[in-house]
Amino acid sequence: MLRRVIDFPPFAMRLDTLIHWFLPKQERFQELLGRDTQNLVQSARLFLAIAQSTSLADRRVKLVELKTLEYEGDQITRQIFEALNSTFITPFDREDLRSLAIDIDDILDYLEGIAQFLVLFELEEAPEALTRFSEILLELVLQVDQLTRMIWDMKNEREIASGIVRVSELENQADALYLSVLAALFRKGSGYEAVEIAKWKEIYQGLEDACDCCKDFTHVLGNIVIKNA
Repeated sequence: MLRRVIDFPPFAMRLDTLIHWFLPKQERFQELLGRDTQNLVQSARLFLAIAQSTSLADRRVKLVELKTLEYEGDQITRQIFEALNSTFITPFDREDLRSLAIDIDDILDYLEGIAQFLVLFELEEAPEALTRFSEILLELVLQVDQLTRMIWDMKNEREIASGIVRVSELENQADALYLSVLAALFRKGSGYEAVEIAKWKEIYQGLEDACDCCKDFTHVLGNIVIKNA
């Protein structure tokens, strides 16, 4: 009676495969988060163009472009979650990586939501405060992108700390601008009707929340540095 001979792969090969499965997949997460923040930067630049526009038709066209970027961001976030669920050992704490992805997604959702309000409310004006808020938000997003690229090498600890401080400074500027805008909207004799006040308050509240979310992102990033330095 003939016996079938089963060829097993060499033990060393199987061990290499097993070790590879257990090792942290830094490159995968670095690539995904890098794509995510680059998409966010592109979205923030487009949002600034929307904020500066005084044409409702132009804002509608750019909103469609922003929705496309927001959809792309959702797809990248999904891929990050899938990578987290399928990776045994992650380069950083699993929940920290998940929080980074959620914060990036939230910032982009705020941008898309505010732009949609500008169109739905049929606002054609581009007040100075709206432009300045959008500029601050773009600079915050640029910091988020830069910090995300540096976090993979703890030799960048000093530069990361400096970037986190800069984000805090920008967020403080946004806070001051928000309070200034609210005071102007509700000031007696401002010339705004109640409906207009409600519309613009919704816009500026969204911008303030987006800036706060950028700061939340750096809190998670700071925790990563503390845990891995």
